[in-house]
Order: sequence, then C-alpha cells, then structure tokens
Amino acid sequence: MNRKAVVLLSGGLDSTVCMAVANSQGYELLPISFNYHQRHSRELAAAASVARHYNVGRHLIIETNMDAIGGSALTDTSLPVPDGQIGAAGVPVTYVPARNLIFLSYALGYAEVTGADRVYIGVNALDYSGYPDCRPEFIGMFQQLADYATKAATEDGRKIIIETPLIHLTKKDIVLLGDKLGAPLHLTTSCYQGGDRACGHCDSCLLRLKGFAEAGLKDPILYRD
Repeated sequence: MNRKAVVLLSGGLDSTVCMAVANSQGYELLPISFNYHQRHSRELAAAASVARHYNVGRHLIIETNMDAIGGSALTDTSLPVPDGQIGAAGVPVTYVPARNLIFLSYALGYAEVTGADRVYIGVNALDYSGYPDCRPEFIGMFQQLADYATKAATEDGRKIIIETPLIHLTKKDIVLLGDKLGAPLHLTTSCYQGGDRACGHCDSCLLRLKGFAEAGLKDPILYRD
C-alpha cells in the first residue's frame, strides 16, 4: 500500500515546492486547498493547475468563510494590500488570523480519514512576512496537539506527522529546490493582488522576486512591471 501524504496546496511557490518534496519522497499526494473567501480566486486556480500537473486522484477544496472574521487585507476588501517592505518589523496587515491553525486542523482530519501518516505544509521562517503561524514554535505546538486530537493517534497508535521541509530554507533555497525537483513553478502565483500579472510590489511578490534573483533563475510568471 502506498504511503499517503496530505499536502496543503495554496497554489503559491512554497506550497508547490512542498508538494514536489512529498512527491519526490514517494507519497501518494492528497492535496487540500481552501476557499476561505480570500479577495481573489487566482490562487485556487493555480492550485488546481498544480494538482493536475501531479495527476492526483483527488484535489479536495474546503470552503471556510474567514472573511466573516475579517482583520486581514487578504479577506477584507476595505483594507488595501500595501506595498511590501522586506524585513519590516511587526506582523503585516496581510496576516490572516489563525489561518494555518484552521487549515492544519482540516488537514489533520483529512489525514485521519484517508489513512495518511503525513501532513505537508510549506511554511517558512526565514524569508517570510513575519506571520506567527509560520514559525517552528507554532508547528511544534500543533504537533503536540495533534498527538492528542485524533482517534488515530490516541487509540490506533498511528501518529500523524506534520512535515515542514521548507521551514529553515531561504527563498533562494526554495527556488533552487523546486527547480531541482521539477516543480511546476510556472503554474504558481504568489501575488496578494491576484491579477493576471503579478503586481511585483506586495510582500509576497518581493520575497519571490528576491528568491529567484538570488538563485540566478528567471521567474517564469508574468509581472505588470
């Protein structure tokens, strides 16, 4: 029986490289994406394209309305997406409250039901925007919680491991790893604005461009400028 891995797939650079890592390690891929009422649907279209590239049996899309909570420029259209500033102090307005906690909880449940023993998430704690739910401390605490949260772990002796293969990599390293593994980086999107061409100015675009420049590779997606 093939080993199975649930992969949180946003359609962005990091989650796609994370999927490539799980694929290279021989797992049957079970991607899960979220329509959380984000301000644009382009990332869901990108996630679907990446899932098709890997010819997965099922691409699960969960709908959860985080716009009802608000408080983020990625869900609340009354809050503009600011131009990025790499290395700025504090958590930016593009942080979505408790997003990875919610997403990992869904993924953990999906892993339990499907028999997967791994959940892959492409969080990164080096070249990132400072989100608290991308840090190693958060992942460690969630793993402790997961060990007590499922029947699989508490009764069946089947621990579900949260895998974070990119957490200590720079964006340069992530780009190089994706290139090495043949990840479909041309299908990904990172821009918070969600247009047909990336804005090139938001946090996510700046970090992505920095990674490709330092890797000495051309970013295969289109930018407005």
